[in-house]
Amino acid sequence: MSNTRWQRTAFTVGPLCMTAYGLIRLTDGEHGPGPSWSLGHLAFLASVLCFIPIVLGMRRMAARGRGPAGRGLAAAGAVTGLLGAAAVAAQAVIDLFAGFLSEDREAMRAFFRSVKSHAGVEPAVYGVGPLLFYVGLLLLMTRLAALRRIAAWRPAAVVAALVATGVSLDLLPLAGLLFLLAFAPLGRQIDPQDRSPRTAVVRPGT
Repeated sequence: MSNTRWQRTAFTVGPLCMTAYGLIRLTDGEHGPGPSWSLGHLAFLASVLCFIPIVLGMRRMAARGRGPAGRGLAAAGAVTGLLGAAAVAAQAVIDLFAGFLSEDREAMRAFFRSVKSHAGVEPAVYGVGPLLFYVGLLLLMTRLAALRRIAAWRPAAVVAALVATGVSLDLLPLAGLLFLLAFAPLGRQIDPQDRSPRTAVVRPGT
């Protein structure tokens, strides 16, 4: 698969991996070490990694044909999203290590306490850091909607997904599907090799 095709495919694969993680999580009643924990968090990590080309693609789309201010806003959204993605990816990796190294749920709790005892880990990986991921996505989506390059309901779908996960992690499959609805069509609109200024026209429903 070419690099261009992979970057476009990420807009679909990322949300699908998030949905898969949510579904696998529902099968793991103990939420402890075991195949479900490991498989689910591998899907979660894959989802986060897919959002790296998604963020970069949206940045290009948001900056296309705009002056320095527009490009600056697009860059700010991308940097925020990428910093947040790094925090979420770190959280997924820690969770995977916890599952591999722990014999039971109590051992996992002890592992997490040990990790969080290091200065700066809790706010960076479990607090403010992950929030930056969602803030960056919303900044870019809102910017694209303001430029009329996507329909206004797409950022609203992202907000609905975030509200769903805030209500309960059991709603992660729903959040993943809302992300799929919001992001998958963008993969067809963004050409990773395109650097030339041009104006995109939003068709009804896009």
